[in-house]
Amino acid sequence: MGEPHSRIIIEKLSVFYEDIHSLKGVSFDVKEFEILAIIGPANSGKTSLLRTFNRLNDENPLFRMEGKVLLDKEDIYQIDLPTVRKRIGMIFALPTPLPLSIFDNVAYGPRVQGIQKRSELETIVEKSLGAAFLWDEVKDRLDTPAMKLSGGQQQRLCIARSLAVEPEVILFDEPCSGLDPISTARVEEAMQELKKRYTLILVTNNTKQAARVSDRTAFFLMGDLVEIDRTQRMFTVPKDQRTEDYISGRFG
Repeated sequence: MGEPHSRIIIEKLSVFYEDIHSLKGVSFDVKEFEILAIIGPANSGKTSLLRTFNRLNDENPLFRMEGKVLLDKEDIYQIDLPTVRKRIGMIFALPTPLPLSIFDNVAYGPRVQGIQKRSELETIVEKSLGAAFLWDEVKDRLDTPAMKLSGGQQQRLCIARSLAVEPEVILFDEPCSGLDPISTARVEEAMQELKKRYTLILVTNNTKQAARVSDRTAFFLMGDLVEIDRTQRMFTVPKDQRTEDYISGRFG
């Protein structure tokens, strides 16, 4: 087998918010069908990186960037914004279901894209909820308000909603930070299945979670990329002492 295709390529990316230098000339790539974990202490640039990938930073008037982010070798700033957001989905730390039924939450994106036929929507909803490991729990109550689901179920609903528009990359920003261990395990289980069809990028403050689910891990510190390597190698023989110190809990 050849080298996996690079789905995202980051070239000398620097991110600034007015005088704050959040990311400092980082370069790396994200492979197709992998889970890349991004770890590091607070203010290391992890969330800034995610928000650059799907251009959420554009909404901040203080934001500016240097360098490039390429999605399938195309600059994300040469792609229109709705297409970027379709191709790169994002799951936030707190579940954000719409004040609609379970069914209408998942069908929302496809409807915006022009799919109105009920049978088509039903197929998309079932497939998306199934891929998010939620279908069996909700299939008999699709018309109930999404807000009545538990926190863990709401998070998997948000994953299903993202999948319904068929993204290529899914960003996870601390997706389990508010969840109990059982709900966390369900989300992690879903992620392992999803990487068969999507590229996943996981920002997590939980190094054990990074060790459990990711194929590769990138360690950021104060806006710098300290190292990126296969997860097993980084967690056993990191190249940089700062990585060793963070993983072992000496700081952060």
